[in-house]
Amino acid sequence: MHHEPQSIERRTVLQLAAGLAAASSLGANLARADARKPQPTGKPGDFDFLTGKWKIANEFRTDEGWIEFEGEATVFSILSGTVSVEELRIPARNFFGMGLRLLDPKQKLWADHWVNSVECVITPPPAWGSFVDGVGTWDGDDVLDDKSIIVRGAWDRITPKSCRWYQATSRDDGRTWEENWVMHWTRV
Repeated sequence: MHHEPQSIERRTVLQLAAGLAAASSLGANLARADARKPQPTGKPGDFDFLTGKWKIANEFRTDEGWIEFEGEATVFSILSGTVSVEELRIPARNFFGMGLRLLDPKQKLWADHWVNSVECVITPPPAWGSFVDGVGTWDGDDVLDDKSIIVRGAWDRITPKSCRWYQATSRDDGRTWEENWVMHWTRV
């Protein structure tokens, strides 16, 4: 198979970043994530559906309402399907970053990390989750207006040519959720 030199370099960098992040996430505290989730089911290959090139139609909630914009992503699966590396590009919003998903095979949970192009560091802590009945759900703790919230990312509507990711927040420990970002992925 023929690879262009630039794509080989990018893949090498993404693989190196994934390896470094994998080493840093092994000792994470999973107690709160476990309390909110059904029995974890994470296994190698869960993110293989995402490998490849994608166009993304985004819907994003602002204080003024919902806005729409286009994006794209390239996703690699490495280390026998235990790591998924996503390079997200949204030029219209000057937004670039890397999603890094790492399987903890003992806990059967995936850690979902984010690296933005401004700070270029892994944003702690990761969100933790797995797939149940074709829907992947990841919860992470955050703070908004000096109050603890839960941020949920979810993958659903998965087909060979498309999928959806959405983000929602809860201010009441998971009793209610408010969506604030929806991404409709279409394979290139």
